[in-house]
Amino acid sequence: MSRTYKATGINLKTQALGESDKIVTILTPEFGLIRAVAPGARKHNSSLGGRSGMFVVNELLIAKGRSLDKITQAQTLKTYPGLAKDLGKLAASQYLAEIVLCQALSEQPQEELYELFNEHLHRLEAVSSANPSGVLAHLAHGVFHLLALAGLTPQVQVCCLSERPLKPDFTDPNWQVGFSTPAGGTVCLEAWEGLRTEGQRVRGAEGEISNQFPMPNAPSPILRQRSVQVPNAQTVVVHRQEIPVISSRPGAIELALLQHLSQPEIMQIDGARDHHWLSVEQILRQYAQYQLGRPIRSATLIDSYFAANHDATV
Repeated sequence: MSRTYKATGINLKTQALGESDKIVTILTPEFGLIRAVAPGARKHNSSLGGRSGMFVVNELLIAKGRSLDKITQAQTLKTYPGLAKDLGKLAASQYLAEIVLCQALSEQPQEELYELFNEHLHRLEAVSSANPSGVLAHLAHGVFHLLALAGLTPQVQVCCLSERPLKPDFTDPNWQVGFSTPAGGTVCLEAWEGLRTEGQRVRGAEGEISNQFPMPNAPSPILRQRSVQVPNAQTVVVHRQEIPVISSRPGAIELALLQHLSQPEIMQIDGARDHHWLSVEQILRQYAQYQLGRPIRSATLIDSYFAANHDATV
């Protein structure tokens, strides 16, 4: 078996090693995630210095090692210089990279993930720096597509409770829909209120039965149904459906934006402003963090950047 192999990859993460080396985490279409040492990359005159930077696409020759592989040659194929020149774009790119790092597998082809990530970096780079909402829009678009590729798409077209289609009402400025992160998507507030009212009624009936006919070692109250054996009578089955927690309440424009994120290109929604896109990003952020089981650290950069941008324009 050869001790060297070729790969094409984009750098997602770097960290210092020793006095002059770097460990680079690379996404490749052929082998998935690779962690490899870039020897001497932190030296001033190193040929691997620029090639080991963030979001650089290289053609690599890599030598296998016991614990870490080593980059022996690198030829740069593509860079994204526009990302480093704009703090918002850079933060959004790092945000997407964190999600990719959570999703990508090692020693398995990751061609779709590789192509999708590069496609969204290209779109972010092309956004005008004078259009902060464009950065948010492309970030939300990228997050949605990455979640979809992983099979974690939030349900935004129909209600998670009733399975009925949801259509935003632009004529009512107070119209809202619920979004439940644990339930996996949008919830019609009327259906949710009905379920909550029914739950209160069922809990009252269950408590009345339990008080009259106590049951030792009763099942947990979070179960969807509970059987109570009443003396000289049939078993009474008390049904209970769990009430999902409402994480946020997007309005008509936010729901329309969420519903259009599945499209290949970002759709223009009349009346959409920065705060609408910020709301959509925060909904997707909570959902992604819940699904991935970890915080997205770069999200704090997004918050600080757009807070500063808002202060500068007020």
